[in-house]
Amino acid sequence: MINSSISQKLIAVLLGALSCVSCAVKQPADTQLREYVAQKLMLDLRYYCDDELDTSCNTPLTTLPKELSKMISDTGIGGVVLFADNLDNTEQMLRLNYALQQAAQRGGHSPLFIAIDQEGGRVVRIPQNLATSFAGNMAIGATYAQHGDYFARLSGEIIAKELLSLGFNVNFAPTVDVNVNPLNPVINVRSYGEDANIVAELGTAQMAAMQAQGMMATLKHFPGHGDTSVDSHTGLPRVEHGLQQIEASDLLPFQYAIDQNAPAMIMTAHIQYPQLDNTLFTTKEGESTILPATMSRKILTDLLRDKMAFKGLIVTDALDMAGISHFFDKTEAVIQTFAAGADIALMPIAIRRPADIGKLDALIDDVVKAVQTERLDKQEITLSAQRIEQVKNQYQLAQRNTLPLEQAIENAQATLGNARHRQVEQALADSAIVQIKDAGVLPLKQTLKSVYLSMPDTTKCMALTLALTTRLPKVNIQCGSVANGNQGSDFDMREQADVIIAADISPDQSLVELGGMDDIQTWRDRAPKEQQLSQQLALLQAAKAQGKTTIFISLRAPYNVNVFAHYADVILASFAYNSNKVEYMDKSGRLITQFEGAIFNALADVITGNKVATGTLPVTID
Repeated sequence: MINSSISQKLIAVLLGALSCVSCAVKQPADTQLREYVAQKLMLDLRYYCDDELDTSCNTPLTTLPKELSKMISDTGIGGVVLFADNLDNTEQMLRLNYALQQAAQRGGHSPLFIAIDQEGGRVVRIPQNLATSFAGNMAIGATYAQHGDYFARLSGEIIAKELLSLGFNVNFAPTVDVNVNPLNPVINVRSYGEDANIVAELGTAQMAAMQAQGMMATLKHFPGHGDTSVDSHTGLPRVEHGLQQIEASDLLPFQYAIDQNAPAMIMTAHIQYPQLDNTLFTTKEGESTILPATMSRKILTDLLRDKMAFKGLIVTDALDMAGISHFFDKTEAVIQTFAAGADIALMPIAIRRPADIGKLDALIDDVVKAVQTERLDKQEITLSAQRIEQVKNQYQLAQRNTLPLEQAIENAQATLGNARHRQVEQALADSAIVQIKDAGVLPLKQTLKSVYLSMPDTTKCMALTLALTTRLPKVNIQCGSVANGNQGSDFDMREQADVIIAADISPDQSLVELGGMDDIQTWRDRAPKEQQLSQQLALLQAAKAQGKTTIFISLRAPYNVNVFAHYADVILASFAYNSNKVEYMDKSGRLITQFEGAIFNALADVITGNKVATGTLPVTID
């Protein structure tokens, strides 16, 4: 008989061993839950480097590496978003998008959302010499009095057709923010204007036209980014509107679109709206502040989903933006926005090198754990994933990209920037020009000797010079660039000129126009805007004192034209400055590089009298 003390020790050892075994065996992963979580993630693949030592990777991803293809196949992420850096030419774009979808298919997953920001105007990602970029939303707003929603519908149709031909299926457009703040650094000309009813009508028309072609449109930025003086890429804006103004202005375009023609997606804004939700949270730095809309259940679920009856997909704005990343850890940001009711977390982590791929698995694991520990509601996550699948089926993503690649390339080449599309682009530009002032000096006469242009940079110099030279072939036209500091060295040209034309872009380009958070250093390194404005103002003052004819052109938001009004005989507004690079060989075998654009043709036609400016201001100026 075994001694009782020995027996007790043996039992203890056996229990300990069993305990260790149970500790070593992890709880089985919920495979279906992992798939649901992965479908709710949309990554950017903007840059990728094989070199693990390259800590500042800025090599554009234009082909899909095997390890990223495997990542898509293994994880089953729901989508990707591409940037201008990813897009070189028609064949390359299609090969990349085909490879992305094939990776999802190999893993047995539903087709990817392949998204892009192709708003038109200041935010376009497809090379402008290939695709039709249009003059943008505020230019469309300038045509409303005479043309109604005509250009909103046509531009929506054409943008959708061109994107679909390249393999994209989600467009993060249109912007339906109501721009009522002249100091707005990020929206301004991306808005149709300051009248909420007109914004609602034009935004819904453009959205419906896109979706009629089979392109998923995305209204943004909910609940409204139009009255901010902070860019959510670089900070956390706050809107102090009362409830009545919020409903009558900020929310109105979203509600109108939901009621008239349901959008496929609505994008959140990283903005505080105290009147909608004043809940405080503690930031990762330990400070207390109000929840941004992207993290607010009261805004995304109680308001947008329940009260406003939105049935489509709620996608966050990029989670790498400072309006979120300065306050939340990456994983916590995803968990918080899912808890608020978002269906898709956009750009939650950056995959830039092979070692980063493991971060995606870790993120999925962490979100699954948040469900298992009941921080996130499993039924809500399930319903959200089912909603994603339903939208993918509704827009027939599985039936896309079925053409043989060579045939798809041929089709895209016939679609992108074709003659009809370019005609509509030019017609919009022609109809958008607003003549704010003319002291009886237009049109400029063919008998002029010389004209001096002072433009924001070299490409715009070249574009307007080419447009004016074509229409005034006997006039000597010279141009200087404010950005290049040519104002001093161009003294003789300015003195000899009969007409001085100065153009300005205010406010400066925002980060979203440059690309995104990866461009923040370029954005910070720009020359001060005040310096450029003072140079243009001094130029017009001196020219006016000498009795010269003076013209001022607002190429962007027209709010500051009053600064130049006393010194300009003519003031024009175009709301855009898109140009295309054109290269060709001349008769002598030299490579000639030119820049041209529909908006510069339109400006030159008004200045020379070939066309009459018929646009009306979509915003109020002094």
